[in-house]
Amino acid sequence: SFTPQADQYSWMFKRATGYMDVVAYTGDGSGAKSFSHNLGVAPELMILKSRSLVDSWFVFANPLGASARLKLETTGASGSSVLWDNTLPTATQFRVGSGINPSTETYINYLFATLAGVSKVGSYTGTGNNLNVDCGFSAGARFILIKRTDSSGDWYVWDSLRGISAGNDPYLLLNSTAAEVTNTDYIDPLASGFTVTSSAPAALNASSGSYIFLAIA
Repeated sequence: SFTPQADQYSWMFKRATGYMDVVAYTGDGSGAKSFSHNLGVAPELMILKSRSLVDSWFVFANPLGASARLKLETTGASGSSVLWDNTLPTATQFRVGSGINPSTETYINYLFATLAGVSKVGSYTGTGNNLNVDCGFSAGARFILIKRTDSSGDWYVWDSLRGISAGNDPYLLLNSTAAEVTNTDYIDPLASGFTVTSSAPAALNASSGSYIFLAIA
């Protein structure tokens, strides 16, 4: 049984043109294949999971290209992959390799893109100093997801409900079952996006480190 508690959180995403879409498909075993979506623009971030198999949460991120993948449940760096058949998604379709198109198996794919003033999928290079990440917003980010891609690092999540302030900012890790951490100041508010602070660890702001992020205004 499940008993709701006051300290549990959920993030809800609404399907909208240019911002977010969800596609469910059933594999047919035909090898690499393209599937249609309704995002209206090329997705820049895709999170794909088999519904019928025990398998990873595979992540496509445009800054890494069509021959790379991340796994949402691990801390691992980006790895080379043919999961996307070495093909970038378009405004109407995404393509998967034969490994995620087996006959009769079912999948779900969450697609995100940059929509001016609403969402930003992007990347940044760490400096070790306070780093402003410009997302083109006017009132800051209310949701922030960050992952290091050139080395190991957790999937960090912040949101404005729990607090994005000049002080400590509670975060959760999507790849971990651990409780949230509340006594760190790794990000700060910024009207155009967010700031990664100089106190952030290498998983967020190592000098010359590579990172991807999803921010929502």
